[in-house]
Amino acid sequence: MSPNPFSPDVVDAVTAHMNDDHPEDTLLICRGLGGEPDATSARMTGLDGQGGDYTVTVGSTERQVRVPWSEPLTERPQIRAEVVDLYRRACRELGLTPRGEH
Repeated sequence: MSPNPFSPDVVDAVTAHMNDDHPEDTLLICRGLGGEPDATSARMTGLDGQGGDYTVTVGSTERQVRVPWSEPLTERPQIRAEVVDLYRRACRELGLTPRGEH
């Protein structure tokens, strides 16, 4: 496994932003792409150059989910673009219409 290209500060900022500002998107990503279609809540817990880590709740159980990026990421601006792409792909997978620009 290669070292994480993102500093702990970047990881903390991205996960806080996703959990505070986009919890519904996070849940859709885990439902549509994380193999947890019955999840009732999700939070991003980490990320590295290969993917994002999440904790989902299914029933009364918490599970760990890893959703890979479409390609390895090395720069912070790539994270936003990738998460938006994940959201759109998850919506397609779930048969939902994604809302407009993020």
